[in-house]
Amino acid sequence: MIDTEKIQARRNEAWREELRKNVKAKERTTIERVHMPELAPNYRNTKLKEEVNQGLSAEQALMEAKRCLDCPTPTCMSGCPVQINIPTFVKNIERGEFLEAAKVLKETSALPAVCGRVCPQEKQCESQCVYTLKMNKEAVAIGYLERFAADFERESGQMSIPEMQAPNGIKVAAIGSGPAGLAFAGDMAKLGYDVTVFEALHEIGGVLKYGIPEFRLPNSIVEAEIDNMRKMGVKFEKNCIIGKTISYEDLHEMEFKGIFAASGAGLPNFMNIPGENLIGVMSSNEYLTRVNLMDASNPDSDTPVQLGKKVAIIGGGNTAMDAVRTAKRIGAERAMIVYRRSEEEMPARLEEIKHAKEEGVEFLTLHNPLAYEGDEKGHLQRMLLQKMELGEPDASGRRSPVAIEGATEWVEVDEVIVSVGVSPNPLIPSTFLGLDVARKGTIVVNQDTMQSSLPDVYAGGDIVRGGATVILAMGDGRKAAAAMDESIKSVNS
Repeated sequence: MIDTEKIQARRNEAWREELRKNVKAKERTTIERVHMPELAPNYRNTKLKEEVNQGLSAEQALMEAKRCLDCPTPTCMSGCPVQINIPTFVKNIERGEFLEAAKVLKETSALPAVCGRVCPQEKQCESQCVYTLKMNKEAVAIGYLERFAADFERESGQMSIPEMQAPNGIKVAAIGSGPAGLAFAGDMAKLGYDVTVFEALHEIGGVLKYGIPEFRLPNSIVEAEIDNMRKMGVKFEKNCIIGKTISYEDLHEMEFKGIFAASGAGLPNFMNIPGENLIGVMSSNEYLTRVNLMDASNPDSDTPVQLGKKVAIIGGGNTAMDAVRTAKRIGAERAMIVYRRSEEEMPARLEEIKHAKEEGVEFLTLHNPLAYEGDEKGHLQRMLLQKMELGEPDASGRRSPVAIEGATEWVEVDEVIVSVGVSPNPLIPSTFLGLDVARKGTIVVNQDTMQSSLPDVYAGGDIVRGGATVILAMGDGRKAAAAMDESIKSVNS
């Protein structure tokens, strides 16, 4: 059997020697980081389904790849939860071998076009780039390059599937088709397993479809990645609720030898303040699911959504940014972020905050809602906000917000979207008897293997973390796949 990894390694080393002769490191460090082309704010803030970031041209990608210094110890990889071979895919781009770059991405990532769009690279791989660590310069735009390679492959019509082991006939199941479930399914399929992904909703993709708007992650991109997994042999079952439609015992009767629970954290949290039951107050989960998955903003849709004119989103994370930018696009005249800390403490990506501001979103930082009031028919009319100041850091390292005594104000609103976190979906923890569950409803797992207290059940993503990024969920899926494979092989050996 040909050892493709060794061939690639020798090829890369020869390429590196050639690069060092022709392009010195000092020359590379003088190249400025590329800026992603974007739709104009005044145009895009009315377009719900047009992607804001437009992607790099081939010329931009070639120039950005040239910035990579090909470090002997690639620290960037230490920041990647799915362990993408970053130097190799970047160097493939630099030499113009874009399809080869995409193949390298697929060795470890089931969703490269997705990750290139929504992963917080600035906090992960790019935060470990030598430019950031040692030079006080902008990191190589690894995320932009990942998106470029994946998009180039898809648009070329030459989508490849990764190298696959021979089928072994062993059935395994993933519960949930979000990023954790898809990453697990992709790795297990590559290892030769017969994989079925069970999804409760009528669309495959989980949070990638219902939680992230198309102006940030188009559904066509998610569909292309899923179609490629179908070509790898992964099966998908929609409208199937594990724990109700099919039980844990049923899965055993169907001869599944391993189960990966990735059912997410779809239970919204509220603040338990007066007026939260008024018409016009809803969770970001419900709001985004209605708009993204059910086309609720379309007048012809069977699923309605309130089209508020004065809309406040409570929270400062990526989901809050998605909700407020969505509100702006479907007709809000005033769209506000209400956040109890300062902008510096916001967990949302800097890019999302920047885009929201450009699109006309107001930021009421250091404010916290105390109550909502409605009219005689129960429709929301206004909210009472408490002004805050920052005190000492809390356990997360962020400074704790403290109320300023007597400093309150009323603000007129006709819609409030609450985005203050989520709790795990309780169905799997409550129906898989013998499963060890933490106080907050998350499944307890061995962090090294993602194995639960039920030997054949592994878990990852939000059902374990309570709330995580796409890439961290994918890392859990990959870790679980490797551990489950090892366990099954040890039993069958």
